[in-house]
Order: sequence, then structure tokens, then C-alpha cells
Amino acid sequence: MKDKKRSRVTLQQVAEHAGVSRATASLIVRGSSKISEKTRKKVLESMRELGYVYDRVAANLRSQRSSTVGLIITDIANPFFSELLIGVHQELEKEGYTVLLGTTFDSDAKQDRLLSTMLEHRVGGVILCPVSDSSKETIDRIKQWDIPIIHAVRELSEVNCDYVGIDYKIGAQMAVGHLIRKGHRRIAFLGGSSESSAWQERKRGYCTALKQAGLDIDESLFIENAVTREGGKASLQQALRHSNPPTAAFCFNDLVAFGVMQGIKDMGLTPGKDMAVVGFDDVQEASISTPSLTTVSSFARLIGQHAADLLHQRIVNINRERQRIILQPELVVRGSS
Repeated sequence: MKDKKRSRVTLQQVAEHAGVSRATASLIVRGSSKISEKTRKKVLESMRELGYVYDRVAANLRSQRSSTVGLIITDIANPFFSELLIGVHQELEKEGYTVLLGTTFDSDAKQDRLLSTMLEHRVGGVILCPVSDSSKETIDRIKQWDIPIIHAVRELSEVNCDYVGIDYKIGAQMAVGHLIRKGHRRIAFLGGSSESSAWQERKRGYCTALKQAGLDIDESLFIENAVTREGGKASLQQALRHSNPPTAAFCFNDLVAFGVMQGIKDMGLTPGKDMAVVGFDDVQEASISTPSLTTVSSFARLIGQHAADLLHQRIVNINRERQRIILQPELVVRGSS
């Protein structure tokens, strides 16, 4: 005679076995940090003894809200985004969310596919760090979606979404103003794409600093390139072919700056002595590079935390008023300038 099929253990049975309320058991399976470690261990032990398996899909259907959210960034190899990811996880795990991560490598086609995939998985919302040149088709599609989307780092002005980022204009103004005070008059702006809102804001800050110092703006010193070490080296080589080459470089981000410094070293010269270099982001490597990198701190982890909090708020109340959080940057002066 065949054994009868074993019935599925319920969360109510787990709660009764552990001597806690069902609400407490529910918070624990959703990863909430509001429960004491002693109670958590007791409930987890009951789950193991009873063979309980959490049915996430059923839970989502009951609550009419997914506990899974998406995070789409441009480049996981960039330490800035690693820090942002930590901030997002720290904040969302408090509320019991699971985060699906996608990387676009600054490709609009990849971004579009990732957004579609997130929707197919019925995520409750998405934190999106848009690519530099998001297409009109992608923007129009985002406008039509009925799930919360938070923009971080870069902003799509055509879409009415919550946003968190840094004041790139002020940050660039600080960096270029520092170089001017050091006596530099020919300052290159290296890396990034003019299609990006973050690049445009940095350019505004760069130009403001020069104008305040009574210096002319030479647009031939704006050299766009990939926001990578390789892009930094290539940008430096192009800048130094100028008939009147720069004596300093303001770089779109720290990765570009590291490439620029390596390019200077490859020429047998010394960054900070033969050419000043300033980055943007203040990733961990900036303080231990040789020389240590002068840079603008953009508080990546804090951006991630704010973006996660905005997403949770929007999931709880889809109709609340739009929010824009702009953090203030700080200039960190080190050996490269």
C-alpha cells in the first residue's frame, strides 16, 4: 500500500511549534531584522524539525505585493556600484525584500532587456541607474509601467520618478577650483559621455569654476571616453597630443583617474608632480593608490540606502508625492594634486 502524500507544513504550525505568533514567524521568513536572535533561532529550529518550506509565490499573491525588487546598474566592476549595492541591500533586507541584480554595461539594449526580465519576474519595483543614452523607446516604456521605479546616480528627466544622486555640478566645481588654486590654467575634462545627465552636470561645474577664475573655456579639452581605466589612458593620450596640452586632469570618475595616472607613469612621469589628477567618487582604492588620489566623495553607499528607502516608500504608497534627494559632495585632497 502506497503512503499517503504528506501534506505541506503551514506557517501557523511552525508558529505553534515554536510558541510564537504567526506574525512573528512571518517576519522571520521574510528576513526582518526586528526579531530578537533568540526568537529567530527558535523559529528556524521549528522550521527544520517540521520540514517547512516558504512558498514565496503564494505569499506574494496573498499580499498583492512582491517581496522581490530589481536593481539595475551600469558596471559591477566599478567599485562605486559595489558600494551602492551594499547600501541597497542593507536597507531593503530590513524590510524583508530580496534583490535581483542586473548589469547593463551602459548598453541601452541590455537595459531594455533587463527591465523586461524584471517585469516578467513580477518584481515589486526597480532601482534603475540609467545608461548614458537611454532611448526614447525605453523611456516611453518606463512611463507606461505601473510598478515603482527609482532613479539613482543618473536621472531621466523625461520620466517623473523619484531620484537620488549627488550634486555633480558642485562636486566638479570643487575639484576644478582646487586645481585652479594650485596654479593650473589648462585643465582637461576626461572620460564619460555627453549623453549622460551626470556628465552634463559635471561640465556645468567645470565651466563655472573656470568662469569664476576669469579663465577661458577650451572645449577641445573635453575628451569623452569609456568610464574605465582603459578609457582614462586613451583620454590622456589624446589630451597630450594637443598643441597646448593640459597640466591637470579632472576625471569623470576614479576609474578614469586611475587610468590617467597609469598613463602618466607609463611615460616615465609622476602623477601629482608632472601632472595633477583629480577623480570623482572616492572609491576605497583612491586612498591607497600611488600616489593617493584627490577626488570628490559622492557617498555611493548612502545613495544606495536612500534609493532603497524611496523604493520601499513608493511600494507601500504608490501615489505619494515624488521625491528628489540630492546629496552634497566633499572634496578629499590627496597626493595626486
